[in-house]
Amino acid sequence: MPSANDVRTGQALSLDRGLFQIVEHNHTKPGKGKAFVKMKLRNLDGGGIVERTFRPDEYVERAIIDRREHQFLYKDDMGFHFMDNETYGQIAIQAEDVAEAADYLREGMPALLPMYEGRPIAVDLPPSVELTVTEAEPGVKGDRVSGATKPVTLETGLVIQVPLFVEAGDVLKVDTRTGEYMTRVT
Repeated sequence: MPSANDVRTGQALSLDRGLFQIVEHNHTKPGKGKAFVKMKLRNLDGGGIVERTFRPDEYVERAIIDRREHQFLYKDDMGFHFMDNETYGQIAIQAEDVAEAADYLREGMPALLPMYEGRPIAVDLPPSVELTVTEAEPGVKGDRVSGATKPVTLETGLVIQVPLFVEAGDVLKVDTRTGEYMTRVT
């Protein structure tokens, strides 16, 4: 097992309160006293972020996360269904495990599923996705001054703010990390 000083940002740890991913890792040696390692950890089971302090020589259990390429198939009352691209096996994931990724999932799109001990713990999306606008109010003439925006509804049900020239039927590139409009594709 590695010590708290040996782990790095992005790695996953299996701690007493669940599975966590290291968001921030700082080793501090104050002028007086002993050194310590302060970490910001994202709970992979529940989603919250916690801060925790460790002694540099304290052992932590590293969790082995296997990321597998899947294809999103469909959503129903059983959850979100994905197909493994290697074995063609299907897996259903509950809505609470999919979390914010549900706003960007379109049938047939690829997604990486981080797996821990054979069960999916989240859905990793690409940095941006292309989604079609289903509902858009027309831009009001005279409202075209310096970057005015309007809300539109995308094919997944997500509502985002876009420039006034965007219309229903347009395909937009949306940033999955921030949920913001990037550009119009067509």
